Amino acid sequence: MAIAPSVATSTDSHPVEGEGTPIHAPGLNYFVFALFFIFGGITSLNDVILPKLKELFTLNYTQAMLVQFCFFTAYLVIGIPGAQLVKRIGYMRGAVVGLLTMMAGCLLFIPASQTATYGLFLFALFILASGVVVVQVVTNPLISLLGPQKTVHSRLTFAQAFNSLGTTIFPIVGATLILGSLAGVTAAELSGPALDAYRTAESRAIVSTYIGLAAALAVIAAVVWMFRNRLQGEVHEQSSISGGFQLLKRTRFGYGALCIFLYVGAEVAIGSLIVNYLMQANVMGLEEQSAGQMIGYYWGGALVGRLIGSALLRVVSPGLVLGAVAVGAITLLAISTNTTGPISGYSLLAIGLMNSIMFPTIFSLACEKLGARAADGSGIINIAIFGGAVIPLLTGMVADASGSLATAMILPAICYAIIAGFGWYARRPA
Repeated sequence: MAIAPSVATSTDSHPVEGEGTPIHAPGLNYFVFALFFIFGGITSLNDVILPKLKELFTLNYTQAMLVQFCFFTAYLVIGIPGAQLVKRIGYMRGAVVGLLTMMAGCLLFIPASQTATYGLFLFALFILASGVVVVQVVTNPLISLLGPQKTVHSRLTFAQAFNSLGTTIFPIVGATLILGSLAGVTAAELSGPALDAYRTAESRAIVSTYIGLAAALAVIAAVVWMFRNRLQGEVHEQSSISGGFQLLKRTRFGYGALCIFLYVGAEVAIGSLIVNYLMQANVMGLEEQSAGQMIGYYWGGALVGRLIGSALLRVVSPGLVLGAVAVGAITLLAISTNTTGPISGYSLLAIGLMNSIMFPTIFSLACEKLGARAADGSGIINIAIFGGAVIPLLTGMVADASGSLATAMILPAICYAIIAGFGWYARRPA
């Protein structure tokens, strides 16, 4: 979720350092809100697909976490090229490219299902995520520029609420469509041709869901293309691909980029394990479909928190709010891993409320006063989202090595502790 190139209008092509020139484009914010909703929902579907593929291909937690690894590796690979692409062709055309790439990724689930190949599913997720990266390069800077600098924290948090709306709705629907199809047998009970046939049949639910998404993305891309000339006078600063790495010498930006890495990793790691965590007999002992639908509470908490946060951040120091919710997340993890039953389950789900304002607040605090360097910062922030690949994979390894999902939650707790430190560090304006 990156900040992309800074933009100036045709009447002022020289924005003040640290202040992006606001874009005057009535109604454009609704378009950006819709994109936040779409890529948020598609990303959260990984939490539903992961337990499905884990069962179909009899994977351990480390192998299953390759779903998130391949998806979020796209941020590492596509982050900087995506920013360069948007600088070359503009925001609206960039959004079209991202949407069409997402559509291609969805359609790749067809051959993956027909061949019942786990590697093809992972490749499809990488292509899908590549499109998501490009769309994110477009959305965050537009929200930042669609209004005054003094309300950017609040405005970005409000936009992220639409992202959370998508992450709340998509898993609930996806759990019904994808997890609800599980047969009375499991892949572990089959072998040979029977196993191949089972995997092909059971993965059809995934394919049907993503074909529907591909059709919707095609329609949205066509609409965006019709309005591709809506933004007049875009001016993008041209710089070298490696220019953003120099920003890491700035303590505030470098620390913030690290926290984006850790936050996304912690959020994704917890979301990926919710289904298996709630299915444990000592937690809630739910069936897979019921546990999958509970993911909506995790992401729904983020939705509620972002709506509250968009108002709170107008009157309270964003850094202090960030530190407080990070400590809250650690506290909830401690409660969840040291209790049993519904208390354990719901305290884990409640971490979504703590996550709510973290990304937009870290993002805006880290990128304060970048001014004309915003384009360079965009690629670095995208790379930082690669944490969604690394932290979940490490968490899966800890779970396999220890035989305990509760023990594995130590890694997200460490991430939140470092984020709390950044909140205190950045409590004053840059």
